[in-house]
Amino acid sequence: MISSRSTVPSATDVSEDPGRTARPELRNVAIVAHVDHGKTTLVDAMLRQSGAFGERAEPVDRVMDSGDLEREKGITILAKNTAVNWQGYTINVVDTPGHADFGGEVERGLSMVDGVVLLVDASEGPLPQTRFVLRKTLAAGLPVMLVVNKTDRADARIEEVVDESLELLLELADELGLDESVTSHLLDLPVVYASGRAGRASRIRPGDGELPDSEDLTPLFETLLATVPPPSDDPDAPLQAHVTNLDASSFLGRIALCRIRAGVLRRGQQVAWCRADGTTPRVKITELMTTEALTRVPAEIARAGDLVAVAGIADVTIGDTLADPEAPVALPRIDVDEPAISMTIGTNTSPLAGRDPHPGTKLTARLVKNRLDAELVGNVSVRVLPTERPDTWEVQGRGELALAVLVETMRREGFELTVGKPQVVTKIVDGKIHEPFEQLSVDVPEDALGAVTQLLAARKGEMAEMVHGEGRVRMEFRVPSRGLIGFRTEFLTITRGAGIASHVFDGYGPWVGEIRTRNKGSLISDRSGPVTPYAIDQLADRGTLFVGPTTLVYNGMVVGEYTRNEDLEVNITREKKLTNVRSSTADVLVKLVPPTILNLEQALEFCATDECVEVTPENVRIRKVELDSHTRARLRSRARAAANQ
Repeated sequence: MISSRSTVPSATDVSEDPGRTARPELRNVAIVAHVDHGKTTLVDAMLRQSGAFGERAEPVDRVMDSGDLEREKGITILAKNTAVNWQGYTINVVDTPGHADFGGEVERGLSMVDGVVLLVDASEGPLPQTRFVLRKTLAAGLPVMLVVNKTDRADARIEEVVDESLELLLELADELGLDESVTSHLLDLPVVYASGRAGRASRIRPGDGELPDSEDLTPLFETLLATVPPPSDDPDAPLQAHVTNLDASSFLGRIALCRIRAGVLRRGQQVAWCRADGTTPRVKITELMTTEALTRVPAEIARAGDLVAVAGIADVTIGDTLADPEAPVALPRIDVDEPAISMTIGTNTSPLAGRDPHPGTKLTARLVKNRLDAELVGNVSVRVLPTERPDTWEVQGRGELALAVLVETMRREGFELTVGKPQVVTKIVDGKIHEPFEQLSVDVPEDALGAVTQLLAARKGEMAEMVHGEGRVRMEFRVPSRGLIGFRTEFLTITRGAGIASHVFDGYGPWVGEIRTRNKGSLISDRSGPVTPYAIDQLADRGTLFVGPTTLVYNGMVVGEYTRNEDLEVNITREKKLTNVRSSTADVLVKLVPPTILNLEQALEFCATDECVEVTPENVRIRKVELDSHTRARLRSRARAAANQ
């Protein structure tokens, strides 16, 4: 039976015990969960109730999601930390992404903390990405407390969610081969019931759909302090500070975010910089900062257990160690999972490069390469490899979303790019090709069950489990990662926007053969010029168009989706011929269907194998890799001949 209140020792009481840590007032904790289960909203409430915003501060939702893309997409992309001061305790909270594509951020976040808050939605329960972040937590040997969030949801099922979470913990512990002492501890996992949006939490389980009985988050703070241990790092040992993240300042230059694992760090101190190549040059710490709420403040000294920001090392990178110059011992570098998806990124080679009304300012191969190299410094889960072309590079990452976010970020920085169709990263195992697989969970209305099952069967998905609910069905599949490229748009169309899908990497398996993810072809412009209303009207029954009147197109540009399973070249710049009977004002009466405007992610999903995406600050265009139609025909003939041999 879980008690309604937990007893938390005061900092004074703990410091009198010589067997305890020297930092009893400090806690370092990460909040991990599946995407959209309420991590960032809960951190907002913790900051608000600790007085971080001040009495007259304007309330801001999801204050930790500071990036434009994070706010637009409603997800956390970068792991960030904040400091919550509560009744004399300092709680450093690391808010990690819930999306598996940003797993590198999760691994960095876990390297900074001493415990984890596992957040689970009171209705949805643990989902594939919950498994992903939880597996990382248990592998790191960190203590866990469970928070069941959104207890006031009308469809909450609190007791079942707690049972499912415990079952998942025990299953992962068994997979990782953890000993019985760890397993028995998981059975006594502390559970807190919360509503992050309402800012309330309790140790007493409320009824389904009800708010917790406490008026604030005090039970959450108390349970956290009792569950997560203070740092056990030794302040008297030689200095070791692990670089876990990077930031930049126009005044200070590159800033390294560190967890001090041993010793003491001072402003102006000379330290040994343990680099990846094994060298240990001496550098000076020109600035030292700690976090208070959401801001960094200068500090003269920081001790083992602290999360700090340091400046003065121009080329420092993630995984480096700042150590004692007299005894430089490097900490293990941060280990991340292998990338599963790749795409090519290069300069914009289309006829409209640099011709938008507000064109990009970064068009050269040198600028693109420098930007990709800069991404490697701060993103541990991305790799950049050369290709046969000097102006194109292969970029590998965890998933489509992570790579699309990189391209969207570069686009907003003024780059014009050509981006290839996402491909999977394969491996050779025992002489055979193996490809990455995903564990996919879908939650769909019952009337969409057959269509979704058929869609995933065509993409080589194998159903592992099906659970019926009230009017909805949840299914688990194991699907090749290739089968999920372009899946989301078709899935949402089939379920009329009511379906929920999430997936997580599930290892490698033998190549399953050809997967046809598109059953329709492309409408391709056969010439350059502005699109005319007359041509749009004439082509209305041929498919769905992606361009509207007056849009500039070029030969080889994809202007729509054809209704048949083949490509069709069209003249979309055709003008209406005038005679003495017809008048030039007749087009005014033509009713045109509005074009379907694809965003970057939709364009990448739509791409066929012989197509790519042109990305500029103003436009996203789909085009054929080879613009000339005669050259494309020769390439198709060669491919058919090779397939028949």
